[in-house]
Amino acid sequence: MNSRRYIEMWTVRAVRTAVLLAVLLMMPEGIMAQHSDFGVWTTVGAEKSLGEKWSVGAEGEFRTRDNSGTADRWSFGLEGSYKIVTGLKLSAGYTLLYDNNDGEITVHEDGSYNSRRPSYWGLRHRFNVSLTGSVKAGRFGISLRERWQYTYRPRKTTERYDYDNGLWEDYNVRGKGHNVLRSRLKVEYDIPGCRIDPYASAEMYNSFSLEKSRYIVGAEWKITRTHSVGLYYLYQNVNNDKDDDDTDEHVLGLSYRIKL
Repeated sequence: MNSRRYIEMWTVRAVRTAVLLAVLLMMPEGIMAQHSDFGVWTTVGAEKSLGEKWSVGAEGEFRTRDNSGTADRWSFGLEGSYKIVTGLKLSAGYTLLYDNNDGEITVHEDGSYNSRRPSYWGLRHRFNVSLTGSVKAGRFGISLRERWQYTYRPRKTTERYDYDNGLWEDYNVRGKGHNVLRSRLKVEYDIPGCRIDPYASAEMYNSFSLEKSRYIVGAEWKITRTHSVGLYYLYQNVNNDKDDDDTDEHVLGLSYRIKL
């Protein structure tokens, strides 16, 4: 067996072991996950180069929550990017989000039920502009991305049950917009003679204060020059999320990408 084949097989086994350990740690009965949710995020994307400087892409995503037992979100996004100089890229994008919003129960001061609003699906519109700088350090690739993100939720009419009157009534969810700055540092490693590239990243969401942070460890496998699949573990820590209403969460992520 040649050395290249051996390295590739060893890397695949290492990734499998890491994923197994991550899944065990993310089990609801585990100590680390007693106060956190678990979900699975799956992504399918396509990218097309338009010359040396321009490129466009599209991406669809599906997420689960409540220990992966509830559909959480569908989304579809478009993005365009421009390479200003080597190692510096400007991009802009739009994403349509279709969210499953949690239900809500309110109570009176004496503890009796006041109203109950079931969960409902609703749309949001998200826009972003990003500037990404990247450098090479041997076989390491280091990048810093600063992204401004604006999300708008239109007004939505749903239903809620009034326990005092014993009736269902219309309930208006107010529209709102939210700005946030996302700062992400990412480190990748190019294993000699191997199509699998491991990486790690940390990202902070700020809007006058830290709203949440995400930490990722994963790997991307370049099946061919145009097809690649990815597998990652994400931990999300929430401080005061005013946009997505997220919670602390462990995530198993799967992705597929094609270059056209």
